[in-house]
Order: sequence, then structure tokens, then C-alpha cells
Amino acid sequence: MSEDTIIGAAFEPERRTGSGGQRSQSQDQADAGERLFKIRAARTPGQRRSASTLINLRYAWRGYATKPLPQDAPPGRITLVAAEQEETIGTMTVGFDGKDGLMVEELFPGEVHSLRAEGHRVCEFTKLAIDGASQSKRVLATLFHVAYLYAYRVMGYDCLLIEVNPRHVNYYSRILGFTVLASSRMNLRVNAPAVLMCLDFAHTQEQIARFGGQPQFSATERSLYPYSFSQEEEAGIVARIRRGDHRMAQAHYTAWPAAEGAAMHASM
Repeated sequence: MSEDTIIGAAFEPERRTGSGGQRSQSQDQADAGERLFKIRAARTPGQRRSASTLINLRYAWRGYATKPLPQDAPPGRITLVAAEQEETIGTMTVGFDGKDGLMVEELFPGEVHSLRAEGHRVCEFTKLAIDGASQSKRVLATLFHVAYLYAYRVMGYDCLLIEVNPRHVNYYSRILGFTVLASSRMNLRVNAPAVLMCLDFAHTQEQIARFGGQPQFSATERSLYPYSFSQEEEAGIVARIRRGDHRMAQAHYTAWPAAEGAAMHASM
């Protein structure tokens, strides 16, 4: 495993037609056997450009507007990428509440302030994009699981927010346990309506303890949690995150005190 890799995993792609993705030669060659992908933090300009390209393609396919990722990661934000043979097939950005606040505050300032006032440490997951030809529950579950470990186990945030298109509300409720915190408002960043959804990481922890590392449950359990890692595997992932990203792990930026005042579906 290379130095910048957080975790590697195997997956079988779910074949779809008309999903807006194009298969590469390397993906076609890999179909004959087990396909592997890796999760890493997008630290280099090249990695961030590759993530931006995927975001732009997937958002444009759904009719959303978007802006490229900045060349350098802003303080309090980490972009994760899933890569198959160095080709980016998935990405998600984790944003931690700090002196610059959160992106979701542009539309939902009152809701974010209320969570802070209740003592929650709030984070957001944004810029989700999964390559159309490589869509897999394992890829999405692994990206989410690593992002959760960054936010909850390493950084100590307990409450996750995402903005999703209204038509995707039921999807995120079913696969991860999100609940609606605020109804639809127009999000000018993507030129589409957005609903604010919230997830208590205590629920995520419970579901991973129950289903993680047991993909056989996917036949009856409709969530993504059977595709997550086991609790035993989590320990190694957390250790690698802490070794590989000291800036984020040690929180070298000013966070809000807790009591003071986030494509498979490319709408996060």
C-alpha cells in the first residue's frame, strides 16, 4: 500500500447503461478478475484537478452548476478520492466547522446555529461524485466510512449535515439514516433546490457495529452499512489517517467552541 493510501478495497461494479460515465481501457481489462480501488486524500494539484474533473462531469450530467476545487485545500477541509489504477472514480469533501463556518450556512444559517447552541460539533460532506461507469455501493460506502472516521473518530465531530436535491431525500434516509432538518431552498451554488439533512454519528457507529464487514447482509439490509468496514478494520484505518494527515488530525485551525454560534447523486 502506497504512503498516501488510506485504505484499499475490492468491488464488483454495478453495470448501468446511460449513466453518463465512460469506461477506460484499464477498467475493461480489470473486469476479467477482481477490481480494486484505493481511498486517499487529494493533496497534490494533480489529484485535486482529477477530482474536480469528475465533479464537473457528474454535476453537469445532472444539470447542476459547480466550481472547481481550489488548487490548495482550504483550512478545515479535506477532499477524499477513490482511485482505480490511478483513475479517479469517486470523491467527497469533508468540511469541519471553524472560523470560516460551513457551506451549508449560506442556505441554512439558523439550523446550523441551533445545532451549535445545543452543543454539537458540526461538519458537512460536500462535492460527492461517483463515476457513472464505476458506480458501486462499495465505493460510496468506503468513501463515506473513511470520511466518517476522519470527522468522528479523529476530529471529534458528532453531527453531519448534507444538502441534497429533494428527489434524493428518501435515498439518503434509507442508505445511511439521514433525517430532514430543513425543507427545500434554492441553492445558487449548484442552481438547484436543496434540502438540509442531518445524521447523528452515534447512529452511524451503531450501524457499523451491527452490519460492518458483513456484506452478506446486503441481501436483506437496504442500507450501505453491510458494505462498510468492520470495527476491527476501523482501528487500522484511523491509525493510518492520523499518521498520514497530521494537519487535519491535530486541527491546526480555530474551530467554533461547541456551544457557540455535506455523484451517485451529485447533490451533496
